[in-house]
Amino acid sequence: MPSVANAILVGLVVLLWAALILYGSSVVWWIVEVVALRSGVHDPGEDFAHGLDEVQVRILTIDAADVVQATVNSVPDEVDDVRVIAEAPIDVEGATVHVVPESFDCVATNKGRAIEWARREVPCEREYVLYLDEDTLVTSFTGLPDADVVQFTEKPIYTGSWLTYVCEVFRVGYQTEQVGFDSLRYPLYAWGGGIAFRRELEDAVTWDAATVTEDTNFVWRAAEHVDLDFTVVNARFRNQAPPSLKAMIKQRRRWLSGTMQDDTLPTAYVPLALTRVVAWAFSPLVPLLVVGTYLVPGGAPDLRLYGLISTALLCVLFCYTTLGCRAYDKHPFVWPVFLVATPLAVVLHAIGAFWGVIDPVKTFEVTEKVTPETIEDTHEPLERGDIAEHDGTGRLVSAHADREDLGWQIFDD
Repeated sequence: MPSVANAILVGLVVLLWAALILYGSSVVWWIVEVVALRSGVHDPGEDFAHGLDEVQVRILTIDAADVVQATVNSVPDEVDDVRVIAEAPIDVEGATVHVVPESFDCVATNKGRAIEWARREVPCEREYVLYLDEDTLVTSFTGLPDADVVQFTEKPIYTGSWLTYVCEVFRVGYQTEQVGFDSLRYPLYAWGGGIAFRRELEDAVTWDAATVTEDTNFVWRAAEHVDLDFTVVNARFRNQAPPSLKAMIKQRRRWLSGTMQDDTLPTAYVPLALTRVVAWAFSPLVPLLVVGTYLVPGGAPDLRLYGLISTALLCVLFCYTTLGCRAYDKHPFVWPVFLVATPLAVVLHAIGAFWGVIDPVKTFEVTEKVTPETIEDTHEPLERGDIAEHDGTGRLVSAHADREDLGWQIFDD
């Protein structure tokens, strides 16, 4: 019997170390991106090489006219070429609406199909095409740096669910790693809700590919085509946090499924992409690793180092939340609220990702959006009509509230 017990102990120790190494490698890579590979991130106040008159804006939707109208209103007046690419006829002021014909057929599906139709059929004489999701509210948009792909940072706004909101703060903190993407031949992902492409590059690469994460897939295929110049502008465009936990879980499942199913990345980059899968879907295991250290019978001496490393990895999760609070410009006195909620955010954030690993989705499903009126009702500093009046050149909520008072509020930012 002692031999059986020893075998079980050895097996448990091996399992714990394997899990630790797998997750630890993802954290180490994240630190390398943020610290060692960090390159210049552009500030909205810079004097950019390309003005707003060199940009055509395209907003993708199915038929959410009210939501799209707010997005159109947020585009600065200096952008005089705004197009809405819709799946059904809608009325939107301040933009030209194009409806994707049902008869149009290509390899791409759903959102990718609509973008590919627009690339072929919507005239564009501008240097850049800026793509926005239907719920993206433009902020601090003053121009574009000279790059092939310009990624705008995001800042999901509270829409009524505090659970999804704390998850978004956590996710935005993790996305600090984007500061290192310019140093990579293949950026590990892209956010299609606020991203600009050089028009010539778009025509050369096209969107005609079967994928449910068309933005990231396009960037990867573009990196195959040219020595891609990818840069980030820290403008913090406002998109919507999912209005419900169910909507967020489905969204995360789709995101992870797209990464798992895409075979575009070269072999050398596959482990880097998979570290995100591990960090995302298996983050809830980190506290279990710490607990596991103390459950091993006899407290094996070789697990003392294990306990220190696993505890350090647990602390990194709180670092993600801290960086998210900074990105949201939260008052330091409310940071503890989000730090306390970090374990819950980690678990909820991972559910959809884990679902995507064990049962990948193959079809695109639009995440539920709320109307501008709902956002104004859930944010005390906003009044009816404030979103419609937002001109896209400054911040959103802070433009209508005293910063000192606003800083103490948890969800108004």
